[in-house]
Amino acid sequence: MKIESKGGEFFVERKLEGLDLFCMDFCKILNAQGLQYVIVSGYVSILFGRSRNSEDIDLILGKLGMESFARLWEALQENFECINAGTAEEAYGYLTDPKEGHSIRFAKKGEFVPNVELKFPKESLDLWSLQKRKQATLNGFGLFISPLELQIPYKLLLGSDKDYEDALHIYRLFQDTLDKGLMEGFAERLKVSRKLSDIYEGKAPEG
Repeated sequence: MKIESKGGEFFVERKLEGLDLFCMDFCKILNAQGLQYVIVSGYVSILFGRSRNSEDIDLILGKLGMESFARLWEALQENFECINAGTAEEAYGYLTDPKEGHSIRFAKKGEFVPNVELKFPKESLDLWSLQKRKQATLNGFGLFISPLELQIPYKLLLGSDKDYEDALHIYRLFQDTLDKGLMEGFAERLKVSRKLSDIYEGKAPEG
């Protein structure tokens, strides 16, 4: 496996697994339509070689009007189906619900896992991730991921041993290139500064 960080972009060469191929198939459609999106949470650490099971990919999609969303829905129909909505209109209603703003899930036809959990941005950190997203190239395929300076504190906020180990894996790989001031600012905002200190010290997760 080969991982490089160069000019604000990431380059990964490694053996592809099923989740990688699923992610690439889905993102290929987003890329073809020129849509703004960012992958967050667990798949980011998997992208960088962390070996663990995962059944989903968390993805934030820049807000679309109904017409643009309908085009995306139609493009996805050839190989994917929405698990929790039967029509483009129903799915769009979930995404744009004024009170909640629910996510929708897409899997390959006839399957439930793996799946993509897709949502529109709900809060300022979602918007920041979209605006500051980073390109990662996996075996020549380009996709977009959350900046690691937010990814690490966010995983610490989630709090499970698996999330802590995701954060530690990313930190160990990129500790020499991370903007620690930015990361510490997010850690303070998310109230995980003590956990970030543990990451710096390489401690095992508690519990």
